[in-house]
Amino acid sequence: MTTLDLPRGKKVYFSSDNHLGAPTMEQSMPREKKFVAWLDAIKEDAGVIFLLGDLFDFWMEYKTVVPKGFTRTLGKLAEISDAGIPIYFFVGNHDLWMNGYFEEELGIPVFHKPQQFNINGTTFFIGHGDGLGPDDKGFKRMKKVFTNPIAQWFFRWLHPDIGVRLAKHLSVSNKLISGDDDANFLGEEKEWLVLYAKRKLETQHYDHFIFGHRHLPLEIDLNEKSKYTNLGDWVNYYTYAVFDGENLSLEKFEADSLSA
Repeated sequence: MTTLDLPRGKKVYFSSDNHLGAPTMEQSMPREKKFVAWLDAIKEDAGVIFLLGDLFDFWMEYKTVVPKGFTRTLGKLAEISDAGIPIYFFVGNHDLWMNGYFEEELGIPVFHKPQQFNINGTTFFIGHGDGLGPDDKGFKRMKKVFTNPIAQWFFRWLHPDIGVRLAKHLSVSNKLISGDDDANFLGEEKEWLVLYAKRKLETQHYDHFIFGHRHLPLEIDLNEKSKYTNLGDWVNYYTYAVFDGENLSLEKFEADSLSA
């Protein structure tokens, strides 16, 4: 478990599921500007920032090529990282093909699996959330293909213009990848990330489970001492979580307070 000491007056911010680039770069640009405005707003009191995946609707790193675009987001993340504010990135099901760019160019650690953190004595279990729990079976099968080294090797032989275009088409059109099937609340007894968290609590206590992937802002008490939070998204809700060293809350970044 990684231990982080939050300086006095600083906060921890959590965000997920921006899906920048979807359905087109032009249509996602206003959302990207809003996200960058949020990053600019929180940098004054941020002690740590967690990005929980699907920042991009598609991200694939070739050896010398990364997808075009997202300059505002990458530049702001570099600025914040260079200022000494730690940023932790968890890959999602849309941007799981990361292979060193964020670490080398932005100084941002990248995690491919959920991680445990102790922040000021409060324990967190943090991840994107894809492929966890008893359901999500269709995606689990698809993820095995996506993460297979042989499949990735063949994909990299495609010219980037072809590979990226194909992947973007699949990302938007395939509901297993796009997450459209995850946009409805299933009820606490059927929410598979809630069931996953409750099963984890059988062997170890965590104060907070924080996930993305579901595209729904959710706060559910797992028991008297543990809570499940889903961050929502930056497509419909513009929600995020903030931890002030004692309490965690789910907040909304009001779009009408931003300049275009």
